[in-house]
Amino acid sequence: MSTVTVMPQRAQPAGEPGAAARLATAPVTRPRRSPRLRPRTLRRERLLRRLAQSAHVPFVLLVAPAGYGKTTLLAHWAESERRSTGWISLDESDDDPARVLAAIADALDEIQPGRLRSVPGRDLRANLASLTRWLEQCEQPFVLMLDDVHRLRAPAALEALAALAALLPEGSQLVLASREEPALPIGRLRAHAQLMDLRARDLAMTRREATSMLRLAGLELPPEDVLVLLERTEGWPAGLYLAALSLQAQADVHGAAARFSGDDRLAADYLRDELLSRLDRDQLEFLRCASVLDTLTAQLCDAVLDRTGSGRVLRALSRSNALVAAIDSNDATYRCHPMLAAMLRAELHRDEPCREVELHRRASAWFASQGDIDRAIDHAIAAADVARAGELLWAAAGTQVLDGRTAKFQGWLARFPREQVAGHPTLALTAAACHLAAGERDLTEHWAAAAERGTGDTADPSVLAGVALMRGAVARDGIVAMAEAATRAYALASDDSPWRSLCCLLCGVAAHLGGDRVAARPDLEEGARRGAIAAPGVQVLCLAQLALLAIEEGDWHEGALLASRATGQVERAGLAESPTCALVYAVSAVVRAHRDRVEDAQHDRRRATELLAMLVDHVPWYAIETRVVLARATLRLGDVAGTRGLLSEAARLSGRTRDAVVLREWIDDLWSQLDSFSVTALIGPSSLTTAELRVLALLPTHLSFPEMGRRLHVSANTIKTHAHAVYRKLDVCSRSEAVVRARATGLLDLDKEAAPPCPPS
Repeated sequence: MSTVTVMPQRAQPAGEPGAAARLATAPVTRPRRSPRLRPRTLRRERLLRRLAQSAHVPFVLLVAPAGYGKTTLLAHWAESERRSTGWISLDESDDDPARVLAAIADALDEIQPGRLRSVPGRDLRANLASLTRWLEQCEQPFVLMLDDVHRLRAPAALEALAALAALLPEGSQLVLASREEPALPIGRLRAHAQLMDLRARDLAMTRREATSMLRLAGLELPPEDVLVLLERTEGWPAGLYLAALSLQAQADVHGAAARFSGDDRLAADYLRDELLSRLDRDQLEFLRCASVLDTLTAQLCDAVLDRTGSGRVLRALSRSNALVAAIDSNDATYRCHPMLAAMLRAELHRDEPCREVELHRRASAWFASQGDIDRAIDHAIAAADVARAGELLWAAAGTQVLDGRTAKFQGWLARFPREQVAGHPTLALTAAACHLAAGERDLTEHWAAAAERGTGDTADPSVLAGVALMRGAVARDGIVAMAEAATRAYALASDDSPWRSLCCLLCGVAAHLGGDRVAARPDLEEGARRGAIAAPGVQVLCLAQLALLAIEEGDWHEGALLASRATGQVERAGLAESPTCALVYAVSAVVRAHRDRVEDAQHDRRRATELLAMLVDHVPWYAIETRVVLARATLRLGDVAGTRGLLSEAARLSGRTRDAVVLREWIDDLWSQLDSFSVTALIGPSSLTTAELRVLALLPTHLSFPEMGRRLHVSANTIKTHAHAVYRKLDVCSRSEAVVRARATGLLDLDKEAAPPCPPS
């Protein structure tokens, strides 16, 4: 290994002027490693491999805030580097071009002794000329490392480094480590493939490295706790080490890991000493106030902090690497490191609570004006502005809650005491809407009643409309009362209210199930139109109900189109897990079974069954209608036992909606179809299989068994086996008798068209 000259970090003796006098002269001097850095073996090897791949690049730049292990990485590199290596550690006294060049000259002279001599403070031009001649005559490649380059701020000192970089001989490298972006032609070097730079994201620890470091620090943490710490620190080595120190002093290590953040005393002290102490008062005040925001833009910060020029401050902070980083390529959006943000938020909350509230209020207003309702709600809750939060929640519930996206609303509501939710009508209405979407009728009524009590003499039409709508939606007094309440809510709501689509659905369903099919259609069509954008969850129910209307009228083509639109919108809007979409899949199962698309119908039937099971105490008409429609599809698929179970449940629930005459007609009709089966036919395990249903659908045609086999891509013997199984289960002896029995029981349509002949193979 070539002779290595490394600068150990030690105190400067009196009278030694700067870096040049601190340069070590021993042939090999290894810097003393800090004990807390020793565990980073995995990380060191990963980074050294990257640096080894950059040996052909003349300029290497390491830029990251304090605590990312830049100095230690340089020391490891110097130990493993085969080329001659010089290392200079800078401080503020070196912020002078002559001193910097003198230090560089001494370092290079150690690489090739006797070829170059410099005297600190000599003429800058003479020193640069001397360095130029030395570099031109250099016979072996070398690596020159400058640590703490952020201490150089004088333009002339940085220009001297830029000039040196341009003179490096082939195979040599100039390595700069800095806490902030140096004022060098970085863009030009990168464009000419002359630069390799490592940033904080490159120096951050991976999960494996963090686990190794914590273990060597004496902490055996489960993977989930390591991931929590890694997320909080974003792999910042110093942050992880501080977390290890903090957790070692805790009895409940798991709980301490979950709580660890930038407001931990050890972390806060380090952040204050190593990062914030270098900022001026304006920058520090800016960061403290901006800590209430998760992302930072110039416009947002100007509005929330009530100032101008935020863009310049953000850019300066990101360049200074005070754990503030741009998250886009055009320096428009920034974010603070989560530990720094947590520390600053804790200080703001402790020292200026009133100011914190005002900042959150401004942020809520700004996000609301930009249409970002979620963040507006978050900041309103953080500001303890209950009235504002309630207004925003109720306004957003109409477009999101009915689509099944209730989890985040329940999270927001959980941040208020129950008494507070009950005392504010908009919060109570939001809670009622969440329980309605989840199929919890009793809780829907409870919170609707709380909202009604809280209205008092209020004249807010949206609140009055919400109370009427929630009362009507549970349909406790039947579908006629449901329609009356929905009509009243429709009149009170504004024309652009997303709740109007639900009003239309309830009115349309009430008309349809009450026997007035003509009146039902315009309400359902308006509901589908209004819900297309504002409430997709309501739109798909309107489309499914319209499909049932079309099927009742014998228009299976229109019914299939409407059912397809409904299921397509369910997938596009991400509603496939919403329990209220059970009816949509049940209608689709009926249509697909009618078209003999057995596999698709079985899939929709299973999906509808799964979603229906999630509705524990839903509104009666919906629970009954979904079961009846699902029973119809189940019967068409040959499962009589399943059909009987669904019809029994529907009949048991039908007493709650005695004015829904159409539902009773549907139930009676299905019971009649079931009665046409023999007692022993199609019971339990004897139900037709999917393959047998596919054969049954072809029995009315003139196709022979071999032709059926070619159509279904199976052998003629397989078709014969399935056909005889169908005869046995239908309790018949021939193909013609099977067709008659299947038509009588609803397994086949009376007007089933014959399939075209199968082309010869």
